[in-house]
Amino acid sequence: MKLYPIEAGNFKLDGGAMFGVVPKSLWTRTNPADANNMIDIAARCLLIENGDRLTLIDTGMGDKQSEKFFGYYYQWGDDTLDKSLKKYGFHRDDITDVFMTHLHFDHCGGSVEWNKNRTAYRPAFKNATYWSNQNHWDWATKPNRREKASFLSENILPMQESGQLKFVDGPSSSISEENIKKDFSKNTPLDFGLFFADGHTEKQMLPMLEYDNKTIVFMADLLPTAGHLPLPFVMGYDTRPLLTMPEKEKFLNKAADNNYYLFLEHDAHNQIITVKHTEKGVRLNEVLTCNDLFN
Repeated sequence: MKLYPIEAGNFKLDGGAMFGVVPKSLWTRTNPADANNMIDIAARCLLIENGDRLTLIDTGMGDKQSEKFFGYYYQWGDDTLDKSLKKYGFHRDDITDVFMTHLHFDHCGGSVEWNKNRTAYRPAFKNATYWSNQNHWDWATKPNRREKASFLSENILPMQESGQLKFVDGPSSSISEENIKKDFSKNTPLDFGLFFADGHTEKQMLPMLEYDNKTIVFMADLLPTAGHLPLPFVMGYDTRPLLTMPEKEKFLNKAADNNYYLFLEHDAHNQIITVKHTEKGVRLNEVLTCNDLFN
């Protein structure tokens, strides 16, 4: 197995929204804001090469939305998904599987593109199987008012309409303490196990990979940046913040106990971290680059 970080583009989000009720004087210590209160955000995806299988985890925002839409997110830098794939000798037509942690636009927007005439949408990875789970798909295609602006039908429905969509098995739809207590599920047709989390959105999936005698976890939005390690540091975007906290606590304790390597999708300045137990709870242990682990 080989792993490659795929930088799908950087953008900015409001720091207050990213840290919820936490005072700015605290979160700016790790995530400094600009004059508009915006903080740096990455769309860092992960490519897994395993035999003849090439799996891409998440796809970033894509580029099919309007100029007005992208104007809200202050894109910066020159990284794109295609440029990043090319850096490692791949093309999007090589991808066999696209796994989506969840269907918010900044995680799956790159999964769908315009056709050549810009008259209809189509899957951006024509040879790939797209993976979600039934509970989250139902949640995303019949969105609540709070998340409606994050679940864009043009990002989602073409996957199913093309016949390329499949679902992995997940826990029941009920939100309960029992779901939080579950360990990673190994019941998946892909090359990794899954941790399901419901605080950010219904049945978000965190892939867990065994690589070079290390456990690497793709953190998606359970831990957006290293600055979100303290339990109350929860995004304002989370639909159930009081559920995010016990989910984070359970996961981070497990990560500290077992020396997991946490791959950060949204941290523009820290790619991978490990954590440790302290008197204040689980905190940052070390910061690594993908080159430190993958080469």
